[in-house]
Amino acid sequence: MKDSRLVYSTETGRICADCGKPASACACKKKRAPASSKSPDADRGDGVVRIQREVKGRKGKTVTAVYGVPLETDELQTFAKSLKRRCGAGGSVKDGVVIIQGDHRQAILEAVRKQGYTAKLAGG
Repeated sequence: MKDSRLVYSTETGRICADCGKPASACACKKKRAPASSKSPDADRGDGVVRIQREVKGRKGKTVTAVYGVPLETDELQTFAKSLKRRCGAGGSVKDGVVIIQGDHRQAILEAVRKQGYTAKLAGG
């Protein structure tokens, strides 16, 4: 069914472009490897934790973002809590990235290295 350009049908909904079956009954989808929901730096897998200052898209507020920490969600939450306590600031974890409010790059760099990770400052 490769010659068909049909992508939607009012009877069945979305149509798979590869096998031509409805998306809910697609057989080729099961054969493909599932997409990873990690951050782009975590996909690199180079083992380096990157710490960078970000302002864009945050209404002028400065935050420190920590990318590439090789921990699962619960462990990452605990790790973020220790960083927030060390910096005396708020923060969160979103999509595997630890976000700390304010510019705390040096303090976070020291804390991450103390935990035994290879870390470096990234960005500007």
